[in-house]
Amino acid sequence: MKKIFIKILITILVLYIILSGGLFMFQEKYIFFPEKLEKSFQFNFDQKFEEINIRTNDGVNLHGLLFSMDNSKGLIFYLHGNAGSLSSWGGVAETYTDLNYDVFILDYRGYGKSEGSINGERQFFQDIQTVYDHLKAKYSENEIIVLGYSIGSGAAAKIASTNNPKLLILQAPYYNLSDLMRKFYPLIPTFVLKYKFRTDKYIKECKMPVIIFHGDQDEVIYYGSSLKLKKLFKPGDSLITLEGQYHNGMTDNEDYMTEMKKILK
Repeated sequence: MKKIFIKILITILVLYIILSGGLFMFQEKYIFFPEKLEKSFQFNFDQKFEEINIRTNDGVNLHGLLFSMDNSKGLIFYLHGNAGSLSSWGGVAETYTDLNYDVFILDYRGYGKSEGSINGERQFFQDIQTVYDHLKAKYSENEIIVLGYSIGSGAAAKIASTNNPKLLILQAPYYNLSDLMRKFYPLIPTFVLKYKFRTDKYIKECKMPVIIFHGDQDEVIYYGSSLKLKKLFKPGDSLITLEGQYHNGMTDNEDYMTEMKKILK
């Protein structure tokens, strides 16, 4: 009986190691869900836009869309969620162009028409910095608002922490990815994560105001993530709770729009 128990224990341990190793090797497939678009794909939006290609230091072309307004108040640099492409994410631009802001939305590596593939946190953040540097050539930093949604919230916090945009807005942010993993997958060791996305660390280094929006019914990134981030706020930062809001559809939330009109007036 003891031998059988030991064999079962060893089997479980081996399977656990294999599972952890597999998650380490292939975790991009569990974090990022890109939609690829052909280079010839034609976007269809009811407002004027320009396709922008930005070349990284390692020779990869990143693709984004710039929606421009006459006499705009500034630029929203929008970092989208972990699934899809600009064919769908481009639709959020109208929310902010209606408030007379230009909007630039980036497709990450491997998304949409952007080349390459994501293979590390440092690479991911460097791409965002390269794009930010490109935008700074056209807009002064006191005109740039960085806005990150879901997976993009960590990247937005990171880029804001090492630069000086006017404002940082986070939609449904996580405290960090290790914390999120412990919440939903407590048996998986967090050391297998190559992507830490330390939003908790980055917002403490942000000099500009930080505004967080989070739905109290969020089923993907739990609302408590933002309550933890709130404890790290400096004076002037704020958390706006959207009652009854789930993870998706925040941009269409009436309370969100009301607050954004005040913020972007």
